[in-house]
Amino acid sequence: MSKINIIPIFVPHLGCPNDCVFCNQKKIASEITDVDESYLDARIKEYLSYFRDKSNIEIAFYGGSFTAINLDKQESFLKIAKSYKNLGLIHRIRLSTRPDCIDENILSMLKKYGVDIIELGVQSLNEDVLLKSKRGHDADCVFKSSDLIKSWGFTLGLQQMIGLPGDDKEKIYYTACKFKEIDPDIVRIYPSLVITQTQMEKDYLKGIYNPLTLNEAVEISKELLKFYRINDIDVIRIGLQPTENIQLGKDVVAGPFHPSIRQLVEGEIMRDIIVDYFKDRNTNNKDLFIFCSNKNISNLSGQKKIVKNKIIKDLNLSSLKLSYRDLPDSKLMFFLDKEETINIKDYLKTEIKCI
Repeated sequence: MSKINIIPIFVPHLGCPNDCVFCNQKKIASEITDVDESYLDARIKEYLSYFRDKSNIEIAFYGGSFTAINLDKQESFLKIAKSYKNLGLIHRIRLSTRPDCIDENILSMLKKYGVDIIELGVQSLNEDVLLKSKRGHDADCVFKSSDLIKSWGFTLGLQQMIGLPGDDKEKIYYTACKFKEIDPDIVRIYPSLVITQTQMEKDYLKGIYNPLTLNEAVEISKELLKFYRINDIDVIRIGLQPTENIQLGKDVVAGPFHPSIRQLVEGEIMRDIIVDYFKDRNTNNKDLFIFCSNKNISNLSGQKKIVKNKIIKDLNLSSLKLSYRDLPDSKLMFFLDKEETINIKDYLKTEIKCI
């Protein structure tokens, strides 16, 4: 499939029934007044003019609680999106919402207007974490909403936040295991950030809440990504999309923010695989050659060659040479004393322990 071109539409939480400790969207919503039908139509036309490849285009309504806004507003937005879909100018409609803002009537309306993908902002399935995060619903609500969405034939996405108040590794991995039971099509992993004008910021400044460090977030996300990957659940994003305001020193007060956190996570998975594969071999002062796709070269090298240098140190290599080979991202080819090829996913399933 060709690269997905996204037309992002930010719909503020005008109807969100809750005020979670990590979220400042109600405050943002009070400052945004120009999200209307004219804005939506103009934004779609603007993005369509940018895209050279027009074969795989998706309208995505962001903001977290689309189905909680006024019903007339939902329908007016979706009518416009569907009109472009009917013309073949866009190919999918995606939205995200809360688990407690889904029912049969809502899903019937979304189906009528051609919505394809529904993502639920689940965050956690541990009751204590949900309570301390002031989510306003319990875990059972997530299971019921997920079942409904799947029964109506939508693509189901679940969003997981790690490092919330009251969270720990055991609770994070419990949520991942429950996600596996639900069997979503896609997952997003968001390390919790302290955002300005939130309850979490107040608690952080008082010393009540401590966010994950970047290293902790990468380590936990690594185990989650392994787990979802071997269970055939596609993780489409790790970390918030950097924007003009989603940056440390701007809206991000503290926490494990990194503009390329996914690459850090992928690099550590590659390191785990290489070190595990050669752990019982004599690698001292030898040259290891790895042939792979450009994407895997990037992950194996890491920013400022940090992953590559870690592997050299871990295995006491003389050198590690990375070279392009026309291989799928799923495969790695090695040469130490002989040529060998592995399938990454199969290796993770059989050799690498995860949650």
